[in-house]
Amino acid sequence: MIGLCLGLSGAIWAQVQVSDFTLAWNHTIEKVRWEEDYRVTEAGLVLGEARVKGNGAGMDIPEGARLENGSWRFHRQLPPLQPLKLGRTPQAGDYQLCHAGHCQPMSHWLGAPSTEQPAVELWSCTL
Repeated sequence: MIGLCLGLSGAIWAQVQVSDFTLAWNHTIEKVRWEEDYRVTEAGLVLGEARVKGNGAGMDIPEGARLENGSWRFHRQLPPLQPLKLGRTPQAGDYQLCHAGHCQPMSHWLGAPSTEQPAVELWSCTL
């Protein structure tokens, strides 16, 4: 069975049994929520729809986005990501992993963000 691995440089820190998930976070300066939907495949993480509540520093709403229920919704055409690299520091706050309508901070699996370990990678893996 394929699921989601969290770690760095191939070292697995946690595994999550999901076939799809939403990665959510708040922009560090603008405090605007950003969400990206991913599907877990053997080739990697496939980005589906992305949503953002508004634009700001480094967060321009892409051309073709549509406003729906207070969020700008759009799709980006990217190859599967394997791995998806994320910065994770105490100053930026934590990411959330959401699945089946329930969200948990990434700290649930990895502990709190720290300056000693300011990054994490997500990739598809065999559970």
